[in-house]
Amino acid sequence: MIFKKVGEGRPYPDHGKQTPRDWADVPPRMVRLEELITTKRTLDLGQLLAEDSTFYGDLFAHVVEWHGDLYLEDGLHRALRAALQQRPTLHARVLVLD
Repeated sequence: MIFKKVGEGRPYPDHGKQTPRDWADVPPRMVRLEELITTKRTLDLGQLLAEDSTFYGDLFAHVVEWHGDLYLEDGLHRALRAALQQRPTLHARVLVLD
């Protein structure tokens, strides 16, 4: 199994971070794919395979830690690309909500 769970939607409260600029103050760190719960069930295959898919966005995935769980909010294509390359970890900005 790649992820801890495949979820649908964001079970945590709104955190107000909408753009990559909003996330810029959250430092990136390594997270294990097996600890992530996705917030999307589907993926655009074209986005996954595009070489420049992160060109206009953040280089790091966006993860929200809430009640001890890690939710992959943005970066599903990055996480799947890492899994396809047999990498067990991903660089992500992890926002901790209490």
